[in-house]
Amino acid sequence: MKKLINDPRDVVREMLEGLVQVSPGLALLEGETVVMRAELPPDPASRPVAVLSGGGSGHEPAHAGYVGPGMLSAAIAGDVFTSPSVDAVHAAIRATAGPAGAVLIVKNYTGDRLNFGLAAELARQDGIPVEIVVVADDVALRDTVTRERRRGIAGTILVHKVAGAAAGRGHTLATVAALARRAADRVGTMGVGLGSCIVPSAGVPSFQLGADEIEFGLGIHGEKGVRRTSMSSADAIVKAMLEPLLDEMKPAKGEPVALLVNGLGATTPMELAIVTRAAFGELESRGLVVGRAWTGALMTALEMPGCSISLLLLDGELTGLLDDPTQAMAWPGSGKVAATPRVVAAPPVNKQPEGVAVDGPLSQTMRRVVDHVANALENAERHLTDLDSRAGDGDLGASMARGAAALRTLPAFSFASPAPLLFAIGETLRRVIAGSSGPFYATALLRASKSLSGADTPDEQQWRAAFARGVAAIAELGGGREGDRTMLDALIPASQAWLDGSWPDAVRAAEGGALRTADMYPRLGRASYLGDRAVGVPDGGAVAVTIWMAAISEALG
Repeated sequence: MKKLINDPRDVVREMLEGLVQVSPGLALLEGETVVMRAELPPDPASRPVAVLSGGGSGHEPAHAGYVGPGMLSAAIAGDVFTSPSVDAVHAAIRATAGPAGAVLIVKNYTGDRLNFGLAAELARQDGIPVEIVVVADDVALRDTVTRERRRGIAGTILVHKVAGAAAGRGHTLATVAALARRAADRVGTMGVGLGSCIVPSAGVPSFQLGADEIEFGLGIHGEKGVRRTSMSSADAIVKAMLEPLLDEMKPAKGEPVALLVNGLGATTPMELAIVTRAAFGELESRGLVVGRAWTGALMTALEMPGCSISLLLLDGELTGLLDDPTQAMAWPGSGKVAATPRVVAAPPVNKQPEGVAVDGPLSQTMRRVVDHVANALENAERHLTDLDSRAGDGDLGASMARGAAALRTLPAFSFASPAPLLFAIGETLRRVIAGSSGPFYATALLRASKSLSGADTPDEQQWRAAFARGVAAIAELGGGREGDRTMLDALIPASQAWLDGSWPDAVRAAEGGALRTADMYPRLGRASYLGDRAVGVPDGGAVAVTIWMAAISEALG
């Protein structure tokens, strides 16, 4: 187990101390693992209805991240995945509530219900009126247990927001509780896990999944789901998650819903955005209106990979409460969505004029060369990926393969003469090759194209000059030179060899230069971040140069 912690027994307190240190609006309740609003009225009689929630830790930013005006008055943290104590909950109620009372929002787990319930009884003995709202939004358990026994998971966040906004408006205890219960009754959640998590005190994964397995219908405590199935596309997984949600909730066509896409801890913003896109598409295809939407790691299960989708059936009052402002630091914004996705037209770019597809003297030869280069780069994808993974970021093989595929789509008129062909290849690679390779190749090809402008059948001296100018353009753009362990270590020797000899001489010089990069200390590019660890592996960019140069030689016979 690798975690940035000290003693596993101290993780909760130390986490809360770190959180409060960077949150001026929050305070720690002395002697308790309770985070509360720092500026509550000192006179309990002047306090509005307090809204409290909490549970086991490991769900960050829940629950302390939702403490603030407009949401929670306090959050009570237990040990990791363990309900907080009765005393902690009772202390939080006494520290935040007054005669107006308190609403406790409780996720439907036995420990939480018992400890929050007993704390509520003790608070009532103190003269503080308390209402309990239980959230049981886990739709995955609909075929296993009755509704009132389902787990409370990520949909609880929406109940926090509704209750906190209602309290912020000055509503009575009964009204705040009623609105919170309405939200709890109208929210459902479905989760999927791509792997497990490690509880600090346990030190081992909570369960094991095969490389192609996922768990549907899991909670937020690192537990297994209700069924195990095979990995699929994001669109297919989202559709499978929404099916039971929509079947359970039965929204009418045209009915507005709030959508919450929640990461379980290890899911990247990239993946969550893809899931959000898929959820929008699926809901809108069923005639539903996504009135509000949020996405992010909002109620996690430590570092578990996976996500959940929550739907809340909206009405005018609930929508207004969700829209009320809050200063809780983890609330992810207004949630308002555009009526239609905004796509702004790109400004026109300067393009080489399209011509008639008329062959020139070198057209057939150039087609053969381009075809050989494309084949060679595609065949080398795995090799280039391996080299780049060992001394870079691993994307070179895929980038070259995308470039190869794009070469096959060049318009016929591009092959009329060398200059328009080089221009077209440069423009194409600029668009399709990621990272630094795309701009380097595009710059070199555009410079070479300009050098050959007007020459339908360049002689070898003109080709040499164009190649040399292209290599110089790469050096100018990247600020590199021979010996830096880049593609220039193949290109510069090749250019010099061709000036003194033939194209086959240039190919051999490039291959020798690429091999020498294995012994070079990297000074530019991603490999420079690895330092000595990159030594021993040839530079992938230099090797890629040898591949397309050799392909040209083969095509020319």
